[in-house]
Amino acid sequence: MTAKLEVLAMVLGSIGLLGTILATALPMWKVSAFIGANLIVMEELWEGLWMNCYRQEDFRMQCKVYDSVLILPTELQAARGLMCTSVIVVILALSITGCGTRKCKCCVDNMKSKNVTLALGGCFYLLSCLTTLIPVSWVGHTIIRKFYNPTMDDSQKRELGEALFIGWGTSGILLITGIIVLFCFSKRRSEEETYADAYLMAGRDEKKEESVYLQRTPSSSYKHQVYV
Repeated sequence: MTAKLEVLAMVLGSIGLLGTILATALPMWKVSAFIGANLIVMEELWEGLWMNCYRQEDFRMQCKVYDSVLILPTELQAARGLMCTSVIVVILALSITGCGTRKCKCCVDNMKSKNVTLALGGCFYLLSCLTTLIPVSWVGHTIIRKFYNPTMDDSQKRELGEALFIGWGTSGILLITGIIVLFCFSKRRSEEETYADAYLMAGRDEKKEESVYLQRTPSSSYKHQVYV
């Protein structure tokens, strides 16, 4: 059962890595809101962490990379750094968890180190969940707050892009993966304690049997006294 959960964690971790990369790379964090005077769709604006894109009605798209990070809003600047950190953390979590699985030959002779490695991988998954959820939720909150701001022009209002939904789904997958990995660690820990208790009990029984056997063995002086 534990081996199957470890395989499931590796699969979910790979999906989480792919989702984190997609959410970081896609330019669809903020998209045009067609409300009020923008009811006629002539062109659509996408704003991402690295570039903005204009999609015209004849399906032509033009993208431009940001000239400077400083021209970005605060939430997008923070999101760029946190999402890059999240990608790195997911890669570390996936690698460390792979080394901690039973099928990996790393630290085979030392199961305690292998279990610690698995627990560390689970903690990295939970950390990557936070580093993905925080920027996505921050940007989403900013979009919704500005959307319902009556003092802002309709042309400046944005809607939630597909990259945000990918980020929310990915953070959920990473959370589930971390929980599965830590559950496998606790399962292994309980198995180790059970085996250790059984080993100690077996050792005590062996010592008890040896002591009983020695008490029943008569000494040579006793035999000599009997014959005399």
